[in-house]
Amino acid sequence: LLENIEVRRRRVTFLIMSSCRRTLLVLVSLVSANAYTLNGGIYTRPHHAPMVRPGFTTMGMDIGELIEDAKKTRLEHLEAQAISALEVAVEKFERPVFPNAMIVGDCIITHLLGKIGALESGKAKVMVVDTYHLFDDTMPFLESVEAKYNFKAEVFGPVGISSPRNLSPETFAEFDKKYGANLWKEDIEQYDKVCKVEPFQRGLKELDADIMINGRRRDHGNERAYIDIAEIAPIGGGLAKLNPLAYWTLEDCFDYAAAQGVPLHPSVERGYPSQGDAKDTVPVPDPEGLSGVKGEAGSVKWVKGEWTGDKSIWLDYASERRGRFVNLLNKDGSKKTECGIHVAGAEKTFDRDLWDTTESVIELSTPEDVAALKGSGKDAVVVVYAPWCQYCQAMEDDFSKLSAETGLPTYKFRGDEQREFVEAEMNTKSFPTINYLSATGDLIKYESEDRSVAAMATFAKSPPVAA
Repeated sequence: LLENIEVRRRRVTFLIMSSCRRTLLVLVSLVSANAYTLNGGIYTRPHHAPMVRPGFTTMGMDIGELIEDAKKTRLEHLEAQAISALEVAVEKFERPVFPNAMIVGDCIITHLLGKIGALESGKAKVMVVDTYHLFDDTMPFLESVEAKYNFKAEVFGPVGISSPRNLSPETFAEFDKKYGANLWKEDIEQYDKVCKVEPFQRGLKELDADIMINGRRRDHGNERAYIDIAEIAPIGGGLAKLNPLAYWTLEDCFDYAAAQGVPLHPSVERGYPSQGDAKDTVPVPDPEGLSGVKGEAGSVKWVKGEWTGDKSIWLDYASERRGRFVNLLNKDGSKKTECGIHVAGAEKTFDRDLWDTTESVIELSTPEDVAALKGSGKDAVVVVYAPWCQYCQAMEDDFSKLSAETGLPTYKFRGDEQREFVEAEMNTKSFPTINYLSATGDLIKYESEDRSVAAMATFAKSPPVAA
């Protein structure tokens, strides 16, 4: 892949040399009345030479023209380089997939894929992850982009939600019932896994991607400072990853969008340089300074190719996403800067139930099953769980050994599909919740987070008395 891209890069570079040469030849400006610079060197004018009148015009081209010509040449080169890389993905791979978050760079890639006919032909699939917490105008914007470039994106959301596109209030209620309205507040890592990583990986798997196209760039920040235009991703055990905008800057993206009429997410007109979840994304600047820049919301914005305000606030290195992940912290206390999709380990998804191959843990399928067990007069241990929960996954082996350690039967009940019931009847606020069931039908909650066999067995053998 890298060799193919390098060959094309050389060809592109050769084709634009004439344009570059014209730019280089006019890189002349006056340092003073008697000195000038030429391509970085300072030269003193001989005393007998005719005086050149100071001004902004040299060799028939004024400085404004020079700057615009240089920008135009740069954008032509970047476009050709990105198209060359995308053509490799489309021509040399069988199932290229482009996960599109509709941020500025992704809008550029969408345009480029449309320009080479890869969208209308279906050669490149576009995939969108709907977290059910996006801006209200994100999915409608997707529909307008689909209409413009004549394609239909594949949309993936949290597992178990019936609507493929979150365009009605009913789907919010469905999400809240299954996962909880405050999941992102209670456990941001689990939220990322449920709403971003798992749907993302499921999408790549269902579309059978052999190369993933994405909009990561070096100027996004330290985590991406050394990415190349192509790489082997940690995701999926070797899936190729193409970063066609790796060497672009955010300013290049906006300049290109203005020059080519590329539609951008409507929120850029309201002061948002990057588009993520509405719950933790703020404009830059924002009135409270949550983005790191305090100021009136919308005082910097981009409307139909024109800037308002100090654009450097958006365009400085690593500044595009400064309004994202607001007030979200990683477990080590550091500020969150990634959602987990593009990091090693993101391929570890769980598309099966827990305790599905062991006979030591008995399934309770319905609330009626739970009621029957409570009325049976048996002592037992019952875990309320969700198969996507990393803490439930982590205790799978130990809980399967608990019955042999205690002599008590052990049961499981999937709580994420019966949230109201488990909150009211099974002491459950989060997953996993482990309960000792007494012969009198009382459920006594295990309060410790030590879920080792020994710790759970000690609790089950000597549970506290029910209140």
